[in-house]
Amino acid sequence: MAGYNRIAAGERIRNRRMIMGLTQEELAEKIGRAYKYCQDIERGTCGMSIDTMLSIASCLNISLDYLIYGNNEDTSEFTDLDVEQQAVIEILGNCSIKKKRYALDLLKLFMKACDER
Repeated sequence: MAGYNRIAAGERIRNRRMIMGLTQEELAEKIGRAYKYCQDIERGTCGMSIDTMLSIASCLNISLDYLIYGNNEDTSEFTDLDVEQQAVIEILGNCSIKKKRYALDLLKLFMKACDER
């Protein structure tokens, strides 16, 4: 098992935050930390306390193992998808069935309109 790498952990946090459609400000607010601190974490220029790691992992719905070491146990189903596809899946995953169906109908209409241009 590889050791803890702050820069790599920051990149994993940034990637997951972007997949979830969160800004750094929104993440900072959700975990109760300063925006500048979140920027520093994502750059890997500072470390994190256990409490901060737990808050980030919970907010971003990732395991500590993934956050710290990059072990990808529960996101393996998405590894072949690009960032945009992962974002759509993540957003829809948090919606009710009714909202998912509505989003699908809107997406179909949008795609049809794009094809007609």
